[in-house]
Amino acid sequence: MVEGQTAQAGVQEGKSPAINPRSGARLAVVQALYDMDISGKGVLDALAEFEAHWIGREIDGIVHPPAETAFFRDLLRGVVDEQRAIDPQLDAALSQGWPLRRIETVLRAILRAGAYELMFRPDVPARAAISQYVDVTHSFYNADEPGLVNAVLDRLARQVRPDEVSDKPGAKRG
Repeated sequence: MVEGQTAQAGVQEGKSPAINPRSGARLAVVQALYDMDISGKGVLDALAEFEAHWIGREIDGIVHPPAETAFFRDLLRGVVDEQRAIDPQLDAALSQGWPLRRIETVLRAILRAGAYELMFRPDVPARAAISQYVDVTHSFYNADEPGLVNAVLDRLARQVRPDEVSDKPGAKRG
């Protein structure tokens, strides 16, 4: 992370993380996206840094949970590679007058990662992806942000995976 700028979420010293490797990957992706946005580093540098120095390590009393490496790599590369497809979808899902560029950096990283899974990872159930990113949001925020992430990702899921999240009888549930 960049000195003076942090997007750290983890488990405080002495507490055992109960996070599964995919959840750990999602958390690490959000942190890496934040770091890339603040520092200007590229995806390859971020992958190398996070895999070597952050994932599964304790730093300054913060335990960074283990992560499923292949999933972490796919999510980070995917968000970066598909950002031109993701951002307009998020802009459409956000409230009028609040384009994605006005959203705080960590929150923007969470929304982009969640949108990538909804748009490009059909193997991950839509409701599971939404729930996971709401949980990630709770790692960083205590106010209204988890509700915002839930609403925006739900709105996006209704556009890109209507059969999974429809309120209609007989719709597939994730």
